[in-house]
Amino acid sequence: MPKASELKRGDVVQIENAPHVVKQLEAKSPSARGASTLYKIRFENLVTGQKRDESLKGDDFLGEADYEKVQVQFSYIDGAQYVFMNTTDYSQYLLNADAMEDQLSYLIDGLDGITALIVDGNIVAIDLPQSVTLEIVETAPSIKGASANARNKPATLSTGLIVQVPEYIEQGESIKVNTTNASFMSRA
Repeated sequence: MPKASELKRGDVVQIENAPHVVKQLEAKSPSARGASTLYKIRFENLVTGQKRDESLKGDDFLGEADYEKVQVQFSYIDGAQYVFMNTTDYSQYLLNADAMEDQLSYLIDGLDGITALIVDGNIVAIDLPQSVTLEIVETAPSIKGASANARNKPATLSTGLIVQVPEYIEQGESIKVNTTNASFMSRA
């Protein structure tokens, strides 16, 4: 059984007989002597998608959830369902677009390095790799002599995501994008 002080983002715990994933975690140290540190945690129910905020003490115990983490690859879109393939046994999992709201801008055919959370044989959530490589489909022309620490310009990527890139980057180039904050990392 994990303690509240041991939790980190992405951990899965059991709350009221339902698996919940830790989305946000904030530790608050009280100013009074002898008071224990409080942990403000935002959970998301993996079955219903409902969010839940809790304030817990560091030594509060939470139940362990019955889940499995597997490596998957994004295969294709079937209507509103996204199809992922297990990279070890080639089984396929379907996940609704609503469950991946802010992750859709990073999904490209054949994307590897995705970790899927499986509950009762069904995929309920995915964790993307730290960075993905995407192609720039539209941006202003590059400026000759622009340096790496100069101004930025907006660039539209192949998935529709818009990120700020340095002025020397051109249309048609592939770049690495950070999946946690949608920022330019480097050329691919």
